[in-house]
Amino acid sequence: MIIMRLLKKILLGVVVLLLLLASAFLLFIGPWPTYSSSFENAAYFQRNLAQIDTVAAKNDITGEPGQLLCGWGVANLNPPAGVPLAGLSARRGEPSTGIHDDVFVKAVAFSDGKDTAVLIGSDMLLVPTNVADMVREAVAKETSLTAKDLFFTASHTHDSVGGMAPGLVAAISFGPYDPQVPDILTAAFTRAILEAVRSLAPAKFVHGAADATQYIRNRTRDAGVDPLLNWMVIEKESGERCIITRFSAHPTILDSDNMQISAEFPGYLQRKIEEETGTTAVYLGGAVGSMSPRAPEASSDYGKCEALGHALAQLVLEATREELDFSDRADVASVGVSLELPPLQVRLFSPNWRLSPLFRYLVGLSNRGWMGAVKVGDALFVNAPGDFSGEIAADWQSWASRKGISLWVSGFSGDYAGYISPDRYYGDLFDKKGGLAYETGQMSWLGPHMEAFFTTLMEKMVGTMQLPVQAQAAAF
Repeated sequence: MIIMRLLKKILLGVVVLLLLLASAFLLFIGPWPTYSSSFENAAYFQRNLAQIDTVAAKNDITGEPGQLLCGWGVANLNPPAGVPLAGLSARRGEPSTGIHDDVFVKAVAFSDGKDTAVLIGSDMLLVPTNVADMVREAVAKETSLTAKDLFFTASHTHDSVGGMAPGLVAAISFGPYDPQVPDILTAAFTRAILEAVRSLAPAKFVHGAADATQYIRNRTRDAGVDPLLNWMVIEKESGERCIITRFSAHPTILDSDNMQISAEFPGYLQRKIEEETGTTAVYLGGAVGSMSPRAPEASSDYGKCEALGHALAQLVLEATREELDFSDRADVASVGVSLELPPLQVRLFSPNWRLSPLFRYLVGLSNRGWMGAVKVGDALFVNAPGDFSGEIAADWQSWASRKGISLWVSGFSGDYAGYISPDRYYGDLFDKKGGLAYETGQMSWLGPHMEAFFTTLMEKMVGTMQLPVQAQAAAF
């Protein structure tokens, strides 16, 4: 009898344990039913809109802009030997074997004498949240700049510094976490930004775009691309020049067999411009979602990187060798907010079931994402937290051009929330071979209305940095 009672207690304990494990599994992993409700009336979205208004109110928007001031700074990002490369999980976090070509962070500061904003381009896969936050804090200690004034982007090279953030998802993408790497990156970003701000001086600028359709393709579907190769030339009274470019092709010419640090084709683009003109060249990654490079033929992958970088540089050089219509006045403004994101909706097996929204805590995903915008005259830079679709960017640019705005769209804003694809593709959970689609399946994390969500926020940001209609009429 004693043995029977003991066995019953053990059995009961096992049952209770199994029930607890099953409950914990369902609670933190799922499956949970998918949702399709929209976001417009959600409390978190209304708070996002209110936050944009609050931050934008700190700008001094004017129809009579003052003298433009510009400055720029550069810092090397080369990591210690053996740091893993970020990107391409097939490398399994193995140590890098050397540096093929240097990687940098470059910052460009703009001011109209009242408002100041800094564009930051980096030869990295992305700028992780921990690094962006540390940089904001470090810069705030040395300047009057706040988080809203720093606009982060990355070229999205899959061959640069890894080991830069903790968490399971970060480990898959960046390799094993190395606590010294965020400190190294933060120091470099901060040096470049401070150099840019401290070198502000009277300047003039001009911008435009070249059609680079032949060098980009949609890798996911028979659909459109973001073909614009944006460029901006800044010239100080001293004659020093800086050239900013933006392009949306994924820097993925190099494959997982490459184990050397490289800025990929954006590095070759920047170096070619600098060699030809003696300027500082800055590259801002564009809207790379679904966008792949179409490189000229060459005998090696690095040869293809060089050929594409030089071909794009040539388009910029041809456009900027013409007589340019510079302006030395521009209204500068910036908006940057930490967004509340929709609930997690990762679908791995069925369009009707998702992982638990609490799954994010197990793998290190945040429920927030940074989004920012910077205005320099009629040029307006906007970013989003992830691989942002080039198809959406093309639509945004068309919308902006009708308002007389040149819109430069980027991703990798100092946060990452997966792929942000057009809403019409959200139902494409599986690819043609029956496997889980990469962009609209395993990497689509935030539900069915992300195009509309970010479009509404973008339009709100743009609106806050424009003069009201009545003020525009008075200004002219």
